[in-house]
Amino acid sequence: MDAHQTVRPASTEGFHRSIGLFSGTAINMTQMCGIGPFITIPLMVATMGGPQAVIGWIAGAILAAADGMVWAELGAAMPGSGGTYVYLREAFQYRTGKLMPFLFIWTVLLTIPLIMSTGIIGLVEYLGFFFPHLDWMAVHLISLGATALVVFLLYRRIESIRSITVGLWIIMLLAVVAVSAAGFWDFHPRLAFTYPGGAFGGRFFVGLGAGLIIGIYDYLGYFTTAYMGDELRNPGKTMPGSILISVVAMMIVYLVLNIGVLGTVPWHVVAQSTSIASLVVEHTWGHWAASIVTILIIVTAFASVFAGLLGGSRVPYQAAHDKVFLSVFGRLHPKYDFPHVALLTMGAVTAAGTFFDLTQVINMLLSASIIVQSAAQIVALVVLRKRQPQLVRPYRQWLYPLPCAVAMLGWIYVYVSASRLSLILSGVWIIAGLVVFMIWARVNDAWPFAPVKVREAYLGDPPC
Repeated sequence: MDAHQTVRPASTEGFHRSIGLFSGTAINMTQMCGIGPFITIPLMVATMGGPQAVIGWIAGAILAAADGMVWAELGAAMPGSGGTYVYLREAFQYRTGKLMPFLFIWTVLLTIPLIMSTGIIGLVEYLGFFFPHLDWMAVHLISLGATALVVFLLYRRIESIRSITVGLWIIMLLAVVAVSAAGFWDFHPRLAFTYPGGAFGGRFFVGLGAGLIIGIYDYLGYFTTAYMGDELRNPGKTMPGSILISVVAMMIVYLVLNIGVLGTVPWHVVAQSTSIASLVVEHTWGHWAASIVTILIIVTAFASVFAGLLGGSRVPYQAAHDKVFLSVFGRLHPKYDFPHVALLTMGAVTAAGTFFDLTQVINMLLSASIIVQSAAQIVALVVLRKRQPQLVRPYRQWLYPLPCAVAMLGWIYVYVSASRLSLILSGVWIIAGLVVFMIWARVNDAWPFAPVKVREAYLGDPPC
């Protein structure tokens, strides 16, 4: 989930519009499916209370598709390398200056590391397959050690993560195929499609809200092409197509994986497992096969944290470099020219996140981003339609404003379903961001201590 600020209309300077629909869809799917499903299937089954957990992934796909149409219109109209930052800057500049893009970057300092924390937590959970008796101290020492190793490896000049991303995709794909095949190798429909009593009773929608939190977490990344707008060929088609196709494709992958697991192991066993992929493969093909798959998943987890912190540390750097965020984050390492302040900060937040359980981390990262990113972007789309009606929109949201309404209701449902602790912590973080913004605005003579400066950067020639 990378994001880089732009200060002028998107252009092809320095970029080649070479990414088409197929490659764009592949990029989105690569970001969507890392270790996520291997650590969240037990959570989803436990939350939903049975095999009806598949509904959680379907609900997540509906929300992702509706929200994806928001990303598609905004990204196709402003196809630069800025994503959310650019959309919020353009829409909210008329009344609140740089507040919303500032808060977005501030929130990124929390949400990206928390996503990385889930990778570390998953890595340690799967290490439990080889070391089943790790105590609390050992678990957290390994978590801190793994985070420190990632930061150490990143503390140098690294020009590209393309090879890392490709390797991650291949390893992840092998693991998904192996676990799915193991599930259907010894599949029992009775296990997968027999629901416990009261499965769809009064508490179903309470469980669905919590399940939707897990489900949408697994779909995060469907908007990756929106951050690569400068490199998309025909953004008006590639942007919406890559988003919607990747959501549907990953829904199928998750359903196949989930049904295969539930058809192999009783659902109450699945709900209590911390390494469900290893359990299924061992049940079907034995310990050695499970050991190989477990290693693949551990490598996937480590590589995803590595790639995520590498890209994520560039987000506050770009904003600070363009004088829209705290200047300290715009500093480069004096020898290796990488944003070491941002990297160390995000590494510290990642380490802190590993002290929470997986469900709590997912709750925190989503509740922190819903207000400042997800809901704000929906408002931004509506505002820009009114403020900039002449903005060239190669893609206009189908059935507008219905997808906006569905997405907003879905995000509200997710937000109110989050745990109270998550809401409190995320709220404190946003309030702290407001305080920091006021100090920053005073020092930099920005709104509200100076008149807003409106610059409609994307009114001009249509994107190529």
